[in-house]
Amino acid sequence: MTDTLTHGAIEQWLKSEPAVSGDFAADREAVAKFWSRASQLLGSLPQPAQRQDGDRKAARSILEAARKSRVNFLRRHVDAIYDDLTARRTHFVKINELIDAAAQKYPGLVPSAEDIAAEEGLRQSQKAGLEIDQGLFISAVLRSERSGRHFCHAMLLPREAARRLLPKFVKDGHIELPGASIDRHGKGAIVTFRNPRFLNAEDQTTLAGMETCVDLALLDDSVEVVVLRGMPVEHPKYKDRHVFGAGINLTHLYHGRIPFLWYLERDLGYVNKLYRGLALPDDAAPDEFGGQTIEKPWIAAVEAFAIGGHCQILLAVDYVLAEQTAYLTLPARKEGIIPGAANMRLPRAVGDRIARQAIQYEKRLECDSPEGRLICDEIVEPGQMDAAIDRVIKGLTSSGVVSAASNRRAFRITQEPLDMFREYFAVYAREQAYCHFSPALIGNLERYWDAANRKP
Repeated sequence: MTDTLTHGAIEQWLKSEPAVSGDFAADREAVAKFWSRASQLLGSLPQPAQRQDGDRKAARSILEAARKSRVNFLRRHVDAIYDDLTARRTHFVKINELIDAAAQKYPGLVPSAEDIAAEEGLRQSQKAGLEIDQGLFISAVLRSERSGRHFCHAMLLPREAARRLLPKFVKDGHIELPGASIDRHGKGAIVTFRNPRFLNAEDQTTLAGMETCVDLALLDDSVEVVVLRGMPVEHPKYKDRHVFGAGINLTHLYHGRIPFLWYLERDLGYVNKLYRGLALPDDAAPDEFGGQTIEKPWIAAVEAFAIGGHCQILLAVDYVLAEQTAYLTLPARKEGIIPGAANMRLPRAVGDRIARQAIQYEKRLECDSPEGRLICDEIVEPGQMDAAIDRVIKGLTSSGVVSAASNRRAFRITQEPLDMFREYFAVYAREQAYCHFSPALIGNLERYWDAANRKP
């Protein structure tokens, strides 16, 4: 342990933890001082990669005590904080902006932008886990019915980039962005995953483009149905074949290039838009009784495989076309993370036991198998996916899709109403934050993925 940080200093600080009284102003001032001292104590330690056993023990004590204080403060005051950050819920603020505002207005509650930037370029194993506090904050917001419903509403609004690009898409019928593209296809549209070097895996470079393309498909009135498909990839084994997707980019994850908020931005954003549609800013929260949504049927065209996050997507769409030789996996155990909303949605499709086998014991589901057909609606012969896509689009649009949104809402109210979704992700935000910085995740990536020898 460093000379400047003694056991006595930590003990003295631990004894100074303020009790949460219920007076927001007084509690805010007291915890800010406590968190500031925690930051000073941590700052006197060596950087995480250079710490010895005594340093790591000291850091763990400080972090755990500070997090306990944050959780206690949030339990009592999260609605007051959220109201402050959103002008009493009159402004919709998406997740990254909400975290930035919280860092500025409540120093110590979540890491600052400077704190996060200081870890830029570090491998995941070298990071201090500062973003865990982001997960605890978002978990508290989602746990509150009042704040959480408003936040879910914000995350379902169209991106500004989509509104800006909509006239161009309406005119040209094509938009290509980093990570995704959208093309008009008769009365439908095809949204394509684009990350060919990494088998169309998802990462920080693909997320904004994918959500923008999903928004465009929903905003364009001439599009009645939307297909999700992967582009041809570069890998020698699948050279020039369409591959639906390999899930999260494990190489980027190992090298520290996927921030924690990526998970929540993805699942509260474009994946939930597939399931719930786009919300309207001047309406009530988009549940099945209140605010309306812009919804359309979504079709997934699975070629080669749908691994991890791409398998999760199949649980949010309306119809799945699957190549006869394709397969599905949710390798959550080997990755050391929670597979998005699959723990909530997969049991509805395949039953609890098969879902547990898939998530916890790596059961592979062949698309053309009894278990696979519980997820895949139609099996397509190899080389026939283009024709199958054309046929399904024409079939779904030949007599209009006016009842599609109504039927989707009727399914949702019995399966996954907004509050069920909100409560699930309140737990997910907390648990995934700890998983994201678990030593087990690093060990799994090195053991099963050879991540240390792969170039990002």
